[in-house]
Amino acid sequence: MKYAFLQIPLVLTLLHGSMTFALAQGSAPPYPVRPITMVVPFAPGGAVDLEARMYTPKLTNLLGQSVVIDYKPGAGNTTGAGFVARSRPDGYNILIISTGLTVFPAFYNSLNFDVQKDLAPITLMSNQQSVITARPDFPAKNLVEYLAYARANPGKINYGTAGAGAISHLAGAWLHSLNNTQVTFVHHKGTGPLLLEVQAGRVDVGTGLLVATLPLIKAGKVKPLAIMSDPRSKQLPDLPSVSEQGVPGYNYASWIGVLGAGGTPAPIIARLNDAFVKTVKSPEIVAGLDKQGSIAVGSTTEQFRQHIATELGSWKKVVADAALKLEE
Repeated sequence: MKYAFLQIPLVLTLLHGSMTFALAQGSAPPYPVRPITMVVPFAPGGAVDLEARMYTPKLTNLLGQSVVIDYKPGAGNTTGAGFVARSRPDGYNILIISTGLTVFPAFYNSLNFDVQKDLAPITLMSNQQSVITARPDFPAKNLVEYLAYARANPGKINYGTAGAGAISHLAGAWLHSLNNTQVTFVHHKGTGPLLLEVQAGRVDVGTGLLVATLPLIKAGKVKPLAIMSDPRSKQLPDLPSVSEQGVPGYNYASWIGVLGAGGTPAPIIARLNDAFVKTVKSPEIVAGLDKQGSIAVGSTTEQFRQHIATELGSWKKVVADAALKLEE
């Protein structure tokens, strides 16, 4: 007993020395040790929300902690993105977002965060195909006829978007800028209201993700004119893409990716990348995305970083070429 008592100071000294050595070596605490919040910068029910909810069960199993969704819509999706950009860089607030992330700098002069500096790419999760659709009685049967009609009737086509500055707005502006055609953009509060207006014939044309438009196409409520990206859709194999119909260089696909706060330690980013990539490449997720007209990706962090940089430049050019007004 006497000798055991005398050994206590020695044990404490050794433990202290081990801890000091570990800190000196820069060892990081384990991650994660508490639930992770995945911020969705949209209202519930949209494409990003659906994917986020598809991923969370598997992510929870892989990470050993709950992954919970927090909705922060508003201000053109910049509210949720800005929240994560200003979060502590510890991996406990992550952002799942779509193509709009790379549109922000082109449309907003006074963003309170820098997309490339204040957000840390984790992975590009998926690509989503979109469709150009027209009201059922629109005179054009395909994109070639639509563009010919637009050239013959400048400014007379009402082209619906999901909102001023939304990706559907820029995708439409890009198409018409390439073809030197003019349309009247009619902005709505989301894709749902837009598609209702196309069905009702109050708007001539609009674009939407395949997952949202496919049921309407099959029911004959809207007329498909073109798939907006290559290759053709598995769900609509007979529908040619925009580039196949005489618009070379046009290849628009929406995407969904995951980012953390800028400055998040590399080991945490790597841990999250591993979990998200394993999730999106699992057979059940690949099959689920395929049914929605989406393609599973699961990129490296660096691939996603380069993708963001390329998209930022592309959308700025689209805004400039189409002379779209920036939001102050």
